[in-house]
Amino acid sequence: MSLGRAVGLVLGVAADAVFGDPRKYHPVAGFGRAATALERKLHRDNKAAGVAHAVVLVGGTVLAGVAVERLGRRSPVAQALTTAAATWIVLGGSSLADEGTAMGRELDGGDLDAARKRLPNLCGREPLKLDTLGLAKATVESVAENTSDAVVAPLFWGAVAGVPGLLGYRAANTLDAMVGHRNERYLRFGWAAARLDDVANLLPSRLAALLTVAGAPVVGGSAGEAWSTWRRDAAAHPSPNAGQVEAAFAGALEVRLGGRTVYAHGAEDRPVLGHGRNPDAGHVTRAVELSRVVGASAAAVSAVIALVRPRLRRAARRRTSA
Repeated sequence: MSLGRAVGLVLGVAADAVFGDPRKYHPVAGFGRAATALERKLHRDNKAAGVAHAVVLVGGTVLAGVAVERLGRRSPVAQALTTAAATWIVLGGSSLADEGTAMGRELDGGDLDAARKRLPNLCGREPLKLDTLGLAKATVESVAENTSDAVVAPLFWGAVAGVPGLLGYRAANTLDAMVGHRNERYLRFGWAAARLDDVANLLPSRLAALLTVAGAPVVGGSAGEAWSTWRRDAAAHPSPNAGQVEAAFAGALEVRLGGRTVYAHGAEDRPVLGHGRNPDAGHVTRAVELSRVVGASAAAVSAVIALVRPRLRRAARRRTSA
């Protein structure tokens, strides 16, 4: 059955590349509506309410994934099809590349108004306060982080845990984007969602950084700089995960990221990642290319993990029984 899972992951990646996100009745949008409705009922200014909110939503999604996975166990073909459908639903690689490409084009053409209007599709920065440099930097950072969050991480969890891993990860990541904020309303209520997302991304973010190092030469970048910047600067980032891949991208593209970051709720002064030049429209385009390379590599790695993992489990059981 491991073959069915591996094939399903690859088919799901292909579907995302060809069709992009489902245009109507996207399940993630439905999850968001359910999360908002439940928040209205459960919201309190404490962590316990947030834990309940996360458990119901993420736990319920995982259980739905378990039910789908059981249906797929009847045959490798059924498992491949259910895995492919779940992978297509949760991946965001195609939409990320489209937004990043459009942003690079608008910055290259000097259309700052269009670029500022597009930025909220990528991240939560305050676009009206950003110039060309700020928009380019924000885009490269967002492409890097979302390459990990929207591509590498779901594929990793799909390889390890099948459909429950795919759907459960996307639920946790979406919930973090909705309530995992450090503002008055969500500082306590969103704590559980934010911590769950941190844990879910610990391994995938580092895998994404490693794949960035490997893929840097494909886009004319530096694998050596990607490695050294990742190892030197990642830990200084306030996020235990975003800093991993952002530092690797900074080194690969030989640019400087981080520094002063402006959000709607205020500004944050973050450590600088990398020692290169400031990013521009060309670096945005190359970041998208690098994101595609990392995504393709992640698809191959996830397929291998799906194939090898059952054999490793059987070998471990034999050693235990012996």
